[in-house]
This record gives sequence, structure tokens and C-alpha cells, in this order.
Amino acid sequence: MSHLNHSADHISTARPSFTGRSVFSTDHRIIGLQYFFLSLVAVLIGMVLSLLMRIHLVWPALRVPLFGEIKPETYLAFMTMHGTLMVFFVLSTAPFSAFGNLLLPAQIGSRRMAFPFLNMLSLWTTMLSFVVMVSALFVTGGGPSAGWTQYPPLSALQAAAPGQGLGMDLWIISIALFCMASLMSAINFIATTLRLRTKGMTLMRMPLTVWSWFVTSILVLLAFSVLLAATLLLFSDRHWSTSFFLPAGLMLNGVALPVKRGGGSPLLWQHLFWFFGHPEVYIAILPGMGVTSHLISTFSRKRIFGYRAMVFAMLSIGVLGFMVWGHHMFVAGMNPFYVMAFSTLTLVIAVPSGVKTINWLATLWGGRIRFTTPLLFSIGFVSLFITGGLTGPILAQPQVDRYLHDTYFVVAHFHMIMGMAGVFALFAATYFWFPKMFTDRLMDERLGRIHFWATFVGAYATFMPMHFLGMAGHPRRYSQIAGSADYLQALLPLQRFITISAIVLIAAQLIFLFNLFRSMRAGKFSGPNPWESTSLEWATPVSNERIIVSHGPYEFGSRQGMNRDYVMQSDSPYITSKSNEAS
Repeated sequence: MSHLNHSADHISTARPSFTGRSVFSTDHRIIGLQYFFLSLVAVLIGMVLSLLMRIHLVWPALRVPLFGEIKPETYLAFMTMHGTLMVFFVLSTAPFSAFGNLLLPAQIGSRRMAFPFLNMLSLWTTMLSFVVMVSALFVTGGGPSAGWTQYPPLSALQAAAPGQGLGMDLWIISIALFCMASLMSAINFIATTLRLRTKGMTLMRMPLTVWSWFVTSILVLLAFSVLLAATLLLFSDRHWSTSFFLPAGLMLNGVALPVKRGGGSPLLWQHLFWFFGHPEVYIAILPGMGVTSHLISTFSRKRIFGYRAMVFAMLSIGVLGFMVWGHHMFVAGMNPFYVMAFSTLTLVIAVPSGVKTINWLATLWGGRIRFTTPLLFSIGFVSLFITGGLTGPILAQPQVDRYLHDTYFVVAHFHMIMGMAGVFALFAATYFWFPKMFTDRLMDERLGRIHFWATFVGAYATFMPMHFLGMAGHPRRYSQIAGSADYLQALLPLQRFITISAIVLIAAQLIFLFNLFRSMRAGKFSGPNPWESTSLEWATPVSNERIIVSHGPYEFGSRQGMNRDYVMQSDSPYITSKSNEAS
């Protein structure tokens, strides 16, 4: 431990080259920014793909400039790549790898990550994974078309469908690389949190953001190792004549598979994938919970309501998240006793989520609220988290899920609670920590508020109607409605409304991009602590001395002998509240 701490305090006086400083840097802040821009590119590609899908769905004959006619197999490839990019390279990468690298060491009083070279290696492995994934769209045969879940046997046979050849191989290689990069990051985050906390930074003095990254790291370590094994088995089935996921007696284009290719189970993939897939929901959302807790306390000027309850709620979500994967498989013919167990556990996991929601509202209640753009996006996160979360217990009912499972109801559910809620947390974090990202500048508040309201209204207008499509029985993954059943034809006006709303939602992000890049050079200067926050990343370092923590992370209110309403964690230990002084 002492070796790591002494290493963390060492500052090299040698000036690195441009390549070492900006490309292959081991500085956690630069690595965090590189992850941020990687996710920004990924989300832009993902948004374009979603826009192309929406346009084709309601105007199937329209020839899109640069893309021409979108065929059904092209639509499925776009759907697969959209889901993959958003889940892995945006919702997994931005809140965890980008903002975690930017802020975790600073918030615990460390000057670096525990393993800087491993951190840099993780970044470039993720970069390579991203390049391999995007290249799958441009190879012969096109991108994979089995969906981001890649269920066998469709994904296990190269000739099963267009895009299931080289495009599918590149998908598997990319995900395997991403898993290895994520495992390296998780090890680094866990070691940094446990070994490099500054003096006085006990576990119960850590900001809730740090707790969220710590719990997420454990989930990443356990979940992505399983997905890595699953991708290796799938690649083996495709190229080395194994049959982990291929059942006996399978016919491909009217021809029976050779005898040696059989005896496996497609359900094995589902078990492995969803053992990763459901914790992945919390890998995406837990950092957002930490950011929301941090910002609601800061802008309410109150201590977070129930700090310890929030910590134990996060730990409970982490544990229970590995026990509910089976609710994704209610329609797969599961044993009724297992169905009952998974259904019950799915309802139980709503309890710690409810605790966090109640504590956020209790923190806001009676606070001296400052309605800044970061707080607006945090409140938007809470709203979307509640709205999307309420449909979770509905889908946890096996009989209801059998009807709704393969419909737009599920699309609405996970886009609300995992997609849009996670993205709102990312926006909140970007507006709040922008001075720490780009040389003490602030993003424009007026543009930020316009961006919030356009995005908030657009999100609800896009995804709320999908619940009604699902209840009407509209299947997901259909590439077009024309020529389908009559009841789907009647739903076409609602699909058009959703498409127009999606266009508005995507257009609103141009405001954010303009604000982001403009503020990097021309933003208002922020000062050392523009939000009057309490955590260590806003503390002004004193020469090369190590910061000592004497206070909790959310100490707001009047203090004896102070002309401000907050105490930073690094302030003198002799600062007390007026109420404590009087008592």
C-alpha cells in the first residue's frame, strides 16, 4: 500500500513528447477526455443509424442520400450496430471510463490511477475495438443482422443470413476486445479506490460518485468476463466445428448440418449473455445515480438524505443485479419454479432503486435549490428513471411478459431507463464538470436550458408512445409496416409521430454540440469552484502537499466563522456548524 501511495505522490519533472503527452498519455485526465470523444463519435454514429431506421420504417420507399434504398437486411444491420454502439461504446464507456478517469483519482485525493500504463492500454484496446466494430458495416456482406443480443443459431452459422459472415466475425472480435479493455479498467478502478485514497478519506467519506464507480467496477469485472467467454465459444462454433450453441438436427437452407455439428443449446448463449446483459443495465445506470446524487445535493445546498442508505442501496443493486437475468428468458420455456424465483427477485431489486429515488426527492425537498443546467438534467434523470422503472415490475410478471416481450413495449422500457436516463446523466456530468475538462471554462447556461427542454420533451414524445404500440401488439425488429397485418397498418400514424419526435430529439443535440465546441474556446471562465461544491476535485492544491480530508462529501449549511454555506472536504477539521457550536 505504501508503495502505491508513494508512487501516486511522485511527480515527474521530465517533459514528455507530444505523442507521449497527447496520444499515448498515461495521465488519467487526458485518457478520460479521449474516452469522452470516443463516446461522442459513437453516439453520433448511433444516432444517424437510428434516424435511418425510423425513416425507413415509416417511409420504406424513400431513397436516403448517400445510403440509397434501405433493404430489410440493411435495416437489421443498422439496428444491430445501433444497439451495440450505444450499449457498449456510449452507455458503458462514457459514464464509467470517461468520467471515472477524469474524476475518480481527484475525488479521493490521488494524483493518478493505480496502474497508469494499464489504463492507457485499456483505452487503446477500446479504440481498436471501436474501429473493428464500425468496419463491420463496410465489409462484403454488410454488418451483422442478428441484433445486439446475437442469438444463436442465427449468429453461429456464417451462411444463415446476410451480414452473418465477415461482419459477424468482426462483431465478435470487437466485443472480445472491448471485454478485455473493460476488465483492465475495472481492475484499475478497484485498486485505485482501495489503495490510493488520501489521508482521512475513509470509505464513508467518499462521494457517492466514487461509490458508484467502485460498485460498477465490480460489476464490470464479473459480467464482462462471462461475456468474453461466451464470445470465444461463439467464435469456436462458427470456425472450429464445435457446437456449444448449435442443437442437433438443425437445418440450414433445407440441408441438415453434419452430425458433428449438433448437441449444443441456443439457450446456453442466452444464459451467458443475459448474465452479463442485466448487470450491464446497472453498469450503464449506476454512475448516473452517483452523478445525480452528487449534483442534487450540491444544488439543493443540503446534505444528501440518507448517505449510508444510498451506499447500501448501490451495493444491493450490484448484488441483486446478478440474480435476475432469467426474466429476459420467460418466453424461452423456463421451468416454472425458476420463473417464479426470477420474477420475485426482479420485484425485490426495485426496493433499493426506490430507496434512491425517495432520497433524491427528500434531498430536494426544502432545499435552497439553484436551477442550473446540470441540476435540470439531474432532475430529468430522476423523471426518466421513475418512468422507465415503473414498467420494470410490469415486465417482471411472467404472464404479462409473454405478451409484451417481443413488442415495442420492451423497446420503450429499456430506452427510457437505460438509454435516455443514462444520457441525461452524461449531459448533467458534462455541464457540471466542464471546467475540469477544458481549462476552467463553463458551458453557456442559456443554450444549456434550451438543450434540456428540447431533449426532455423529445425523449418523452419519442419513447412514451412506444408503450402503446407494444400494448397493441406491434412487434419490434420489423423493418417496415407496409404489407403487414391490418392492425399494424392502423398504428402507422403513431409510428410517424414517433419518427418526427425522434428527428426533433436528434436535432436538439446540435445545440449541445455547438455549445460544447464553442465553450471549449470561448466559454466564460469559471473560477476555481464555480458551483461551490465540497468534493476534492474543486480543491486548490497547496504546492506538492498531499490533501488531507477532514469532512464528509456533502456538508452544506452555515458554519462557524465562515462566510459561505459549504465546507470542502479538505477544509480545516476545526470548522463546525453553528448548531453544533451552540449545543
